[in-house]
Amino acid sequence: MHNTVMIKGNKSGIVLVMDKDIAYDTLKKDVATKFKETAKFLGKTTMAISFEGRELSTEEQREMLQIIEESSDLKIACVVSKDQEQEERFKRSLDKQKIDEKIMEFNGNSGQFYKGNLRSGQVLEVENSVVVLGDVNIGAKVVSKGNIIIIGNLKGSVFAGAGGNKDAFVLALGMHPIQIRIGDFIARAPDKENFGLFKEKHMFFKKKDKKQFEPEQQEIKIAFVEGETILIEPLSKDVLNDINL
Repeated sequence: MHNTVMIKGNKSGIVLVMDKDIAYDTLKKDVATKFKETAKFLGKTTMAISFEGRELSTEEQREMLQIIEESSDLKIACVVSKDQEQEERFKRSLDKQKIDEKIMEFNGNSGQFYKGNLRSGQVLEVENSVVVLGDVNIGAKVVSKGNIIIIGNLKGSVFAGAGGNKDAFVLALGMHPIQIRIGDFIARAPDKENFGLFKEKHMFFKKKDKKQFEPEQQEIKIAFVEGETILIEPLSKDVLNDINL
């Protein structure tokens, strides 16, 4: 193969680095060979993947995922891309039923974990609830049909209950989001000088604690829908008792 294909690890999962000059048909064979050779080392697990070295079309990305799963014991939960539009096109093009089956096989009803920081332009999209062990920085986005838990700072955007579930919630150690969406409700952070009720169209974002967005506040907070309002409150037993989990 002459190093036409390399596999690197990072906090998010694996990176597949591909030679941009070889023919695509040759590349597919080299990818299959590489993952067969490293199957025992990589083991049987589920992780995220990103592609580097050459541009792949949506169809080519889909083919690469199929080759990887046929040549190893890996299950690919999601593709992490710096190109948000490309990521969305890729997600829409996948066979939804097939992806649902693969994700459910790994996650069951318990959700999944993602380890690492999400940088600007990266999108993490999952079917079930997700726990992110890291920061979601400005320009990054997490989308889940279930709940989203950030063990770190939430500075980007999140969309929980993406299938229309308004009972989903978002929890973060550092709650400083640019935008939160839960089910059909959406809200953006108000300006520092404009604390209080924030309205966009017919949806509301309400802050009960004027200090809760200040950086020095590292109290765990939870965002959830109450009536027609997205509330952000410090996590407590009373709050948990009041919401539908």
